[in-house]
Amino acid sequence: MAGAAPHCLPKPLRAASIRYLQVWTSMVMEHFPIPAPAFGGASRRVEPGNAIDWFRQGWAIFVVNPGIWIAIMVLVIVIHVGLAIVPWIGPLASHLLTPLLAAGMLCACQKVAREEAPEINDLFTGFRRHTGALVLLGVLYMLAMLGVFLLVFLFVGGGIAGGLLLGNPVGAGIAFGGILLAALLWLLLSVPIVMAVWFAPALVVFNKMQPVAALKASFNACLKNAIVFLVYALIAMVLCFFAALPAGLGFLVLGPVLAGSVYASYRDVFIAA
Repeated sequence: MAGAAPHCLPKPLRAASIRYLQVWTSMVMEHFPIPAPAFGGASRRVEPGNAIDWFRQGWAIFVVNPGIWIAIMVLVIVIHVGLAIVPWIGPLASHLLTPLLAAGMLCACQKVAREEAPEINDLFTGFRRHTGALVLLGVLYMLAMLGVFLLVFLFVGGGIAGGLLLGNPVGAGIAFGGILLAALLWLLLSVPIVMAVWFAPALVVFNKMQPVAALKASFNACLKNAIVFLVYALIAMVLCFFAALPAGLGFLVLGPVLAGSVYASYRDVFIAA
């Protein structure tokens, strides 16, 4: 009787058997198909020449709808300038909002890549999707940059102030040397932070990674492609120089192009992008 089919069983047992089969089937279907494993942040090494292609793709993303991109960039500049006016709190808030605004621009880039029209409202996508994770990224970024500022001020600030107080050429030389040392120290401490933040918003929004895991994956990807990003940084510095010449108006174009190049680099470096 144990091996009999459900329809051969007595009516009470048959009803219980059917009920059991229904429950078992529903439990199986809840877990089928088997979900894909979470993205672990796997990245690949690319050629140094790819940095040039990133800028080309960034330009291609911009020219699709330059009016919308310039409007988005105007909003970004207004937000950051407005925050910069507020003493102390403003710069911290600017760092806090950076991942959210970056996520919005990356989402606009994704729409262009999908042959969809970008919108000004795309800039604020990070305030509607994955907001908690992006805010946590902003908090970590803000604290890291605050730590850099405090370290630089602690190690170099006294020397600069002492040199200025001397009020003579020797003191001016000491102060100038201190400023150069502060700039070098700031650069050395900031580069690892930028590496960790570079891809993090994209990984959070597009791959649903947790903030800390996204920071680690971004840092490892940048470290793996250090030469490529050195080429990228040199090109970006030259472009920033020319963008600053016409009263800074060139950044209305360069900003979206850089955003597009970041999106292109993300698609190029990460396997599951």
